[in-house]
Amino acid sequence: MESRPSELPYIERVWRSRSDDVGQMMSVATSHWELVVWEHNGQVRAAVLGPEPMASRAPVPEDAEFFGISFALGTSMPHIPVSRLVGGSAAIPDVTRRSLWLKGSSWHVPGYDNAEAFVLRMVREGIVELDPVVPAVLDGACPDVSARTLQRRFVTATGLTQGAIRQIDRARRAAVLIQEGVPAQEIVHRSGYFDQPHLARSLKRYIGRTATQLSDADTAGQLSLLYKT
Repeated sequence: MESRPSELPYIERVWRSRSDDVGQMMSVATSHWELVVWEHNGQVRAAVLGPEPMASRAPVPEDAEFFGISFALGTSMPHIPVSRLVGGSAAIPDVTRRSLWLKGSSWHVPGYDNAEAFVLRMVREGIVELDPVVPAVLDGACPDVSARTLQRRFVTATGLTQGAIRQIDRARRAAVLIQEGVPAQEIVHRSGYFDQPHLARSLKRYIGRTATQLSDADTAGQLSLLYKT
């Protein structure tokens, strides 16, 4: 798997990968929704994938090529409410190698090197918008809005509550620390877990693996790009 960050505030990461003979993989929890295009057996498909509130097993077609745009928190498509996509997806119709159908018009299929241009067009045409309050709060800002209003804006823009987003992020960061060899007790202290059983439950729920499995060299190699965002 290959991935890169983006300077565009609407994009978290751009990635591409190719599947081998895997059949199934553990999909870790994520707060971000994605636009994914893949080709398998000569057929091209695309879908909008919603946030994943917990780890789950997902089928993977053999020998398929994938490209994805992971959108920044606070970015949404009003015509496809992200709250309806949590744990699910919405297929994009009429996809070929060159074009796809998006909100009533034909678009060139984006790629790894032109994802920003694709998203900027989405912004210009009002398909994608960004609620600046969401990233500001996640960066520690305190906006002058009520707690109820803030929660509503988080759910509207991300499909998840602020608390769920922080728990997912904490588990992903804990997984990185385990892969780097940091002792569990230190991770508990750094990450604000109550104790090691609390950490273990979080890893199982959001990462789908135990600390021992994450420490395994083969597993670490498979997961490193997923967490280091």
